[in-house]
Amino acid sequence: MTGKITKIAGVMGWPISHSLSPRLHGYWIDKYGLDADYRAWPVKPEELGGTFSQLKENCAAEGGVFRGTNLTIPLKETAFDVVDILDPSAKRIGAVNTVVVGEDGRLTGRNTDGIGFIDSLAEHVNTDVLRGGTAVLLGAGGAARAIAVALTDLGMAKIIICNRSTSRAETLAGHVGTHAEAALWETRNNHLLDADILVNCTSLGMTGQPPLEISLDLLKKSAIVSDIVYVPLETDLLKAAKSRGNIAVDGLGMLLHQAKAGFEAWFGVTPEVDTALRRHVLDGLKGK
Repeated sequence: MTGKITKIAGVMGWPISHSLSPRLHGYWIDKYGLDADYRAWPVKPEELGGTFSQLKENCAAEGGVFRGTNLTIPLKETAFDVVDILDPSAKRIGAVNTVVVGEDGRLTGRNTDGIGFIDSLAEHVNTDVLRGGTAVLLGAGGAARAIAVALTDLGMAKIIICNRSTSRAETLAGHVGTHAEAALWETRNNHLLDADILVNCTSLGMTGQPPLEISLDLLKKSAIVSDIVYVPLETDLLKAAKSRGNIAVDGLGMLLHQAKAGFEAWFGVTPEVDTALRRHVLDGLKGK
């Protein structure tokens, strides 16, 4: 930093202590020499609207400007009804992961999770191999919404959504389109038989959360296994996938790539995702 803080952004969630976003954005702030700060705010869903108003006042009192925030579990769908303007990406997905405060003070909700997921996937495989294939998604929350839409745009022919609440899976399937279908959580193992990619879009398997119970016995060896969880970096799901020869994609890449658009909107700089950034953020995983 070269002077006093003039722009303030951050990440909100409940809980938020696990988030690596402050370390990620802090790296970019230092790299590009910005007079900015990025913070973590623990926020419950019912507090979201009030927190936005409070932050505008608090940041102004500090002599800075509140520019916006990332949103993580469980706020991505709550924000859909809180922001003033919905970007087309958020409208299509039905969830918000990035909020930008405009010059007029209005809040615009965006969604960069989908492109972040695809950009991360592309670091490991040629995503063209998934066109016309079948995806099995575990979960039906905000991240699942973004990934389902992104895989649809990629050209996948079938999206199977398994969720503990079948009604939520049905709602998401209806949102995605006719090629998406809901499935009972209890049948998740059986649906792996035809899967070309399996994505855990839940918090199951995250440090401090219940384990994800799933058997990969029916999954073909050519299938890709991805987990949006990045604490721990290698979840039990990814360990099981690697042990049987499947390509395993951790959740850190999605975190890094989804962050680019928000950082640019808040701070006016297009950041780079590279090995130095990944190494820096990985160091923050120690002890988590």
